[in-house]
Amino acid sequence: MPYKSSAAWQYDVPTTGSTHLPPDAGYGKALTNQGYGFEVAVADLIDNSLDAGADEIVVHFLRDAERILTLLIIDNGRGMDNAGLDAAMTVGKRRDYDDDSLGMYGTGLKAASLSHASSLTVVSRTRRTRAAGRRLTAEGIEDGFRCDTVDPRYAQDLVDRYDGVIEWQGTVVRWDRVRTFETVARGQSDQYLSKAISRLETHLGLYFHRFLRKGLKLDIAVWDVGDGDGGQWEELDHISVEPLDPFGYKVPGRARYPRSFTAPVEGVGEVTLTAHIWPAKSKQAGFRQIGALAERQGFYFYRNDRLVQAGGWNGLRSPEGHLVLARVEVDLPAKPNGVFSLDVKKEGVTVTPAFTLGVEESVDAAGHTFQAYLLDTEAAYRDGSKRSEITRKPVTPPGKGFDPKVKRVVKEELPEKPGEEPIAFVWVPLPDDRFFDLDREANAVLLNRSFREDFNDGRRGGSNDAPVTKTLLYLLLEDCFGLGRWEKARQDRVDYWNTILLASVRVQRERRERGVSCPSLPATVTTTPIV
Repeated sequence: MPYKSSAAWQYDVPTTGSTHLPPDAGYGKALTNQGYGFEVAVADLIDNSLDAGADEIVVHFLRDAERILTLLIIDNGRGMDNAGLDAAMTVGKRRDYDDDSLGMYGTGLKAASLSHASSLTVVSRTRRTRAAGRRLTAEGIEDGFRCDTVDPRYAQDLVDRYDGVIEWQGTVVRWDRVRTFETVARGQSDQYLSKAISRLETHLGLYFHRFLRKGLKLDIAVWDVGDGDGGQWEELDHISVEPLDPFGYKVPGRARYPRSFTAPVEGVGEVTLTAHIWPAKSKQAGFRQIGALAERQGFYFYRNDRLVQAGGWNGLRSPEGHLVLARVEVDLPAKPNGVFSLDVKKEGVTVTPAFTLGVEESVDAAGHTFQAYLLDTEAAYRDGSKRSEITRKPVTPPGKGFDPKVKRVVKEELPEKPGEEPIAFVWVPLPDDRFFDLDREANAVLLNRSFREDFNDGRRGGSNDAPVTKTLLYLLLEDCFGLGRWEKARQDRVDYWNTILLASVRVQRERRERGVSCPSLPATVTTTPIV
């Protein structure tokens, strides 16, 4: 019906027609500037892998002698055929998500990837289709969102290279021309990767800790591709990401906790709040290694078992020093609603006042209020502050070549020296009369490569092998790094340690060659190369 002018208020805006307006190529700049942090972007890609049913995922850094080249995420999920790849690479493609999916908006793959890389390639295969691939570049977006078809022979070669992960089906996401990689100065790749992988391991261990507890295998690996001319690839580092549970204390900070409170939230219904109190001065990784304590108090929201907010009070109150032990676990409702909204990067939740009002009115089964929980938290903090504590001497942390599980325990037990480069453990050629040596300039313990098999049951081992040997050497040698003048007495100590250890490793070799078992020596942990 044609519109007729009237003084009455128009509750609906009258229209006369419509037209479809596809995005301009300039939208690509907005797509690549979504504010994704590096760890958040990688986590977004892992969401896609989990939605595809993957239970094994590898985040793989490739480098050569001079620079960091490429990042890949490999999974053994269901994979995609050509139609699926086209849909996945279409900007703004509408798709329906199941209630238990981790994906929400259909933009994560493109926005997360192109926020960091100028070239995104996806290669995939299903059980019924051959390997296929698509590539989306910054230049292609400017050229009317052009998407390139990957040569099927290369797609198959890439899938075959990762046949340790992709057996019958799976996907490889490849980032090239990663902007942060291109800013790393020559000779600084080791330092950059050490810090970047540490941050990534912490982020993934925290945000996917429920999946990791249920059996997800999530690894981070670094490989040297040699000269790029068909040379031998070498594994430089390999980390199995462990769950970093923000509620993983052994004993609560207050008796009869955790407690479950029921919050009546208008528009949603009853929402369960599981309130935890950490023990004061805990050294556990799930308490101290996930960020500043003041920022980690508050609500921990989960969506389909994936952590989407780690701390913050969402307008209920301001962070306070005496509430650092307070953490509240909240599983978001499966159905969309008008109270909780998740940002596109999946690292924060916005709530309406209906939620905070519901929290203030919440009670547990015994009638305790949420305010009483906050008072219990304050009391636990005050009681903990009164206890005396032995101060342990700060240490230079262990780094590359050190098993992540042991590294985490070291961090829990000993404070770190600020600003110190981690101590690396590297197998290198050394003279026959040296079991180890020190490279104090590079903060590295150098181990004689000729003895490596003696600590790996005759096998080559992986980058984090021989954990007992490396840990004992770390405890012996940690105070040899970060010093000023090198004293003769300290050098003498290193020399006689070397002589005694050299004798012991030779005895171990002789016993192994004679087939004599050594039940007192724990078995070493090895890693299997992924390519």
